[in-house]
Amino acid sequence: MIMELIDSHTHLYCDDFLTEEQPRHPKKGTILPPPAPTPRGGEEAVERALEAGVSHLIFPANALGEIEPMKRLAAKFPGKISMAMGVHPTELTDDLDAALDIIEKELESNPGLYCAVGEIGIDLYWEPENRDRQMRAFDRQCRIALRHDLPIIIHCRDGLNETLEVLRGLPAVPRGVFHSFGGTVEDVARIRDVGDFHFGINGILTFKNSTLPAVLPSIGLDRILLETDSPYLAPVPYRGRRNQSAYLPAIAAAVASSLSLPLETVAFQTTANTRRLFNL
Repeated sequence: MIMELIDSHTHLYCDDFLTEEQPRHPKKGTILPPPAPTPRGGEEAVERALEAGVSHLIFPANALGEIEPMKRLAAKFPGKISMAMGVHPTELTDDLDAALDIIEKELESNPGLYCAVGEIGIDLYWEPENRDRQMRAFDRQCRIALRHDLPIIIHCRDGLNETLEVLRGLPAVPRGVFHSFGGTVEDVARIRDVGDFHFGINGILTFKNSTLPAVLPSIGLDRILLETDSPYLAPVPYRGRRNQSAYLPAIAAAVASSLSLPLETVAFQTTANTRRLFNL
């Protein structure tokens, strides 16, 4: 059986891939040379992923300045990359309404180009002082998604109460994925109570003190999406390195181990889940 994997959340278009990888934690006193430029860094990262058995990748936008680099890289691999459009909660501009107008215009001007609205949500770990602005931006982007009949890709860090409050206030039942999920069994139940949601599982599952292996059964394989969140959260055995989509098989193997299922079963079902949610 040929396994097919989809990375449902990866940022291979970002600036991290424009230079050679350097050690994340060099020895004390080590003087590193400036990283050498690698103009094809993003392309090479996509190529490595395809060689590793990752047949499709989803690029969520983070900030307005990343839209064009994301589109350029995706255009180099027709049929292999899908995109989502949105503004991350820590990337909100001073003129919030103007930024969100750009997001909506991008979706309206390019029907069918984007498979979701994201990466959007609430992050009170990095920017607790911007709680109200984040909630307003999240609410409007969720409503944009509903108007365009698109799922949402949610970033939620230290802000589950606020995230659920926004979702409960929407005029229709939302659908999408809680990306980089690292919560509890109780969190899973609360999230399912407000909408039709999947859960993005990445390298966090492989970390030494992760509680996710015990939570996965409460999610169920039919609601799990595989993701890397590259260049962040590299899974074991690649900890300390810049993450990339080629490492997705390690995450699939960790899910299979946690659920005591064959790797082929995990690959088949998570791929089907991702294709169904994003209409790939």
